[in-house]
Amino acid sequence: MSGIGGSSSSDPYDSDPYGDSSSSDAYDLGASTGDSDGGTYRSRPARRSTPTASSSGGTAQTLKDGTAVLIRCASTDDPYATVEVRNPNGREGLFTVRISFRDEHGLTVIDSSDQVSVSAKDEATVRVPVASTGRVDEIDHCEVDPRATADQ
Repeated sequence: MSGIGGSSSSDPYDSDPYGDSSSSDAYDLGASTGDSDGGTYRSRPARRSTPTASSSGGTAQTLKDGTAVLIRCASTDDPYATVEVRNPNGREGLFTVRISFRDEHGLTVIDSSDQVSVSAKDEATVRVPVASTGRVDEIDHCEVDPRATADQ
């Protein structure tokens, strides 16, 4: 009598139900375990599942960095640099702006940063204060990092 997989054994437990070979030992992948009756249980590896995307509790996506453009440098009359920040994202974001206040030789007098909230696909202006107002008279020009870092 022929088994499902083509084995000539009349014992249905010795047949290969998957049709891979005529020997039941051909698919014994080390998953055999002895039971208390002295019998052997062989398990065939199950079909592997396909990974799917899972949610981590939110639908928030990582924000892209924005851009920063210097509008006006600080002066003794107004010890703030004015910077325009643009948000390229489809949702509101908080962005960090970095600015270097430099002397006439191009040396950094003060490095400063500030944060600004910008609506989706919009722009906002932030006034970055000179951290040490006692050094404002040393400032000749300002340099803004053109990348406004998105704070996640």
